[in-house]
Amino acid sequence: MAAEPTTVTLLTADDLLAMPEDGNRYELLRGELVSTPMSSYESSDIAMGIGSLLRAFAQPRKLGRVAGADGAFILARNPQTVRIPDASFVRMDRLPPPEQRRRFLELAPDLAVEVVSPSDSANDVQEKVREYLDYGVQLIWVVHPIQRTVTVFRPDRSAHVFYEEDTLDGGDVLPGFSLSVATIFE
Repeated sequence: MAAEPTTVTLLTADDLLAMPEDGNRYELLRGELVSTPMSSYESSDIAMGIGSLLRAFAQPRKLGRVAGADGAFILARNPQTVRIPDASFVRMDRLPPPEQRRRFLELAPDLAVEVVSPSDSANDVQEKVREYLDYGVQLIWVVHPIQRTVTVFRPDRSAHVFYEEDTLDGGDVLPGFSLSVATIFE
């Protein structure tokens, strides 16, 4: 006798928003709920530091908006993929009207920052980078606290590792922005 096929109920961003708070952080991957591990204190501190520096640069210049580790993006529909970078930047000309920002943004950020926490697997980080690139993120910074490096990914799929003596820049996404890698780990 053949086993009955199992049916997976695909969730939407609205389902994710309506979920009761249970202390966990969730994303959607092709409609399926994925629990993402909580960040370590160090990872959260680094992400907050980067986000603060991005905001201090972008906001007075009216370049765009910066979000932290609760700013979610709907990257795909049917089925939906919702990802939450540790920090992100969206250019002003791409932001929806303020009333539409009260929900998840239906676009890919221009810059996504992922800070690798001890609970993150290398495969999960690689998958996020691939998805971000597939959905149009223009600049991705993957911060590795243990190695004290930042790997920068661009749309052409190139990757460049920056060390403590190096300086990151915002490229075409945030022209004029620069950040010493050493500053990230102070």
